[in-house]
Amino acid sequence: MKIGFDAKRAFLNNSGLGNYSRTLIKSLDEYFPENDFTLFTTKKSGNEFEQFISKKQNIHIQEPQHFIDKKLRSRWRSYGITELLNQQHIDVYHGLSNELPFNIHQFKGKKIVSTHDLIFLRYPNLYPFLDRKIYNKKFRHACDIADTIIAISEETKRDIEKYYFIPENKIQVVYQSCDEAFYKTYSEAAKKSIQEKFKLPTDFLFYVGTIEERKNLLTIVKALKNVKDIPLVVVGRKTSYFEKVKAYIKEHKLEKRVVFLENVSNQELPVIYQLASIFIFPSLFEGFGIPIIEALTSKTPVITSKGGCFPEAAGPNSLYIEPSDEKDLAEKINHLLASEQTRTTMAEKGFEYAQQFHPKTITNQLIQLYK
Repeated sequence: MKIGFDAKRAFLNNSGLGNYSRTLIKSLDEYFPENDFTLFTTKKSGNEFEQFISKKQNIHIQEPQHFIDKKLRSRWRSYGITELLNQQHIDVYHGLSNELPFNIHQFKGKKIVSTHDLIFLRYPNLYPFLDRKIYNKKFRHACDIADTIIAISEETKRDIEKYYFIPENKIQVVYQSCDEAFYKTYSEAAKKSIQEKFKLPTDFLFYVGTIEERKNLLTIVKALKNVKDIPLVVVGRKTSYFEKVKAYIKEHKLEKRVVFLENVSNQELPVIYQLASIFIFPSLFEGFGIPIIEALTSKTPVITSKGGCFPEAAGPNSLYIEPSDEKDLAEKINHLLASEQTRTTMAEKGFEYAQQFHPKTITNQLIQLYK
């Protein structure tokens, strides 16, 4: 079977959509190498993923080739890929990040799109007007034209039905996974090496995610005032919201208790998860929440938000708060810090729950859908 992917994010995005794309492609190659995979991208990046691809005989990278396509790469992604799909006799084309080419109806094979969330419709105030218009046009078109829509959670499936009036039988929920590196147990020597490199304390709270308003890092920072002297370690791309968080930290003299890590590699991040005492993810809304799965598979207790997709991702043995309730968050942090047995139980049961998101399980579901 020849499967094509819109793989732009796999090469050019280091966080959510990029992680989803890279994990999916690597897992398909790991468990179903008899298939042929073509990755369509506006350009390569020279990152670790590209180096991984370079060693594979059954995975091919397709960039714009003609002069005009190289100059108008976004247009090539929206209109130029379809002709190549037919020329290369691709059986299935999978848009991994909410989009399909606008002329994909000319493609002779099957069309699938992964829709991650419709947050811009739920929380329009978080997005510029023009961005909302562009997202809505692209996402709606992809959902309308696809043969099958993959929703990454039941919550996202409900939103697709609600906002785009798509029939339920056209949507299939296939959860996200995380890299198998998070399922590994790392040696004490490896942990010590990472701890020394980043000057990590023995005990710390942990947050991973873009530092933006929707992800709500400020609630964790505010909770620190009512938590014993344990630091918070943060890994994530900074946006303008970071200045708001930084100002609060300075105003309340929390500089020594909040550590922002830079240049953490994909190999180092799983080790930091395993070193953390508690993972906290108080996001206002997500399509699913890969960092939660990363924490569960790392056997790190999770505190996250009530409602939405969070119970799907975090399971029955995590703790839940209202995203803006820093007092409740502080109480739950203190409760976990006071009981090693509770943390151990949450870690073991969380890891067990996360097995349903193992790459092998998710990849089996995908390959059956392709077939």
